[in-house]
Amino acid sequence: MRYATASVIAAGLCAIGAGQLLGQIASPDQLEAAARHDTPSLFQSCLRELEPQAQRRGISAALVARFRADLAPDPDVLAAVQSQAEFERPIWDYIDAAVSEARISTGQARLAEWAAVLAAIETRFGVDRHVLAAIWGIESSYGAVLDDLGVVRPVVRSLATLACGDASRAAFWRDQLLAALAMLDGGDVTPDRMTGSWAGAMGHTQFMPTTYQSHAVDFDGDGKRDIWSIPDALASTANYLRSMGWRTGERWGYEVELPPGFDYSLADETTERPLSSWIELGLRLTQDSPISAAEASAVLVLPTGSRGPAFLLLPNFRAILRYNTALAYALSVAHLSDRLRGGPPFARSWPRDDRMLTNTERKDLQTLLAKLGFDPGTVDGKIGPRTRAALRRYQASVGRLPDGYANEALLDHVRAHP
Repeated sequence: MRYATASVIAAGLCAIGAGQLLGQIASPDQLEAAARHDTPSLFQSCLRELEPQAQRRGISAALVARFRADLAPDPDVLAAVQSQAEFERPIWDYIDAAVSEARISTGQARLAEWAAVLAAIETRFGVDRHVLAAIWGIESSYGAVLDDLGVVRPVVRSLATLACGDASRAAFWRDQLLAALAMLDGGDVTPDRMTGSWAGAMGHTQFMPTTYQSHAVDFDGDGKRDIWSIPDALASTANYLRSMGWRTGERWGYEVELPPGFDYSLADETTERPLSSWIELGLRLTQDSPISAAEASAVLVLPTGSRGPAFLLLPNFRAILRYNTALAYALSVAHLSDRLRGGPPFARSWPRDDRMLTNTERKDLQTLLAKLGFDPGTVDGKIGPRTRAALRRYQASVGRLPDGYANEALLDHVRAHP
């Protein structure tokens, strides 16, 4: 079950910064005090700032006023935004939990149960049913958590809390809140059904409200785009992936074995090479999978450097990443889709004896790299492509294997050799 993060949030987060922040932003402590001690003046002041914007979007003033009168901040929501599992857990732990034997067997049963609907969705949108089922399984355990009142929360309350309490993303949360109110105002969903994650992600495949507005479809023909309906949710997800560049008939990628003496600087995550060129460099597919002529190019990614699995990632993997930007998430979806079709586990083991760096340690590493002239990008504690590129340059400069893997041993080396 992955209700700790917002999915399809990825596309929205990439656009944070457009528009003005709300005029009244409370601190997390102030919002918690408001929730616990019934002093909601800051929260209500923030919500009043939204009313003119809601009116400009055509949302009923009566609906906005009714919700504002009933809302109080949720003290647990702001804490959740600081601890997204994709970025905090070792990648192998995340994938183990996401691609469990129970999720595989349940997913195969759901594939059989919904075979006719999935076949029709594949025909219309060209997106592989196994990938759709994998997203469904990881996002909501095939819908099981949607009825778990200990997990789901009222979407409007969560988004209002974030819009008024998370100053770094207030514009993003504001847009989501207004989109959620527009859904209610338009009769797309009733307030009692509009529940979701702490971040306002909704339905079987966890759409954010703005993603719902842009990509949700009515596939079952009842006149509503209902992402709490399995056919509509799966078709909406297919529509989203197609709009993000999904290529019909192609895979997400391949696990590969690297040859002895491989030049790890080639695994830069951004340079595409024809699959034939990778094969000529000695890479070998770990499964006997046919390569389509359409699968022209791929990038090489080593999530845990030379000590773990290696992957050639095709354009469809980028479409999955648009659903959620965390590499751990996208690999989980990709791997679960393969397991659902009967594929084996990854051939190479993860370096499970490694200790994950803490967020503070990752920031420390990024700060040290910057001081040494190896620009890691924003010091945010997230080891993304830019930080891994900086790591590779540093490793090459000191005669270490340039695999871009940030572990405790590398941090110790950087600290000892400023």
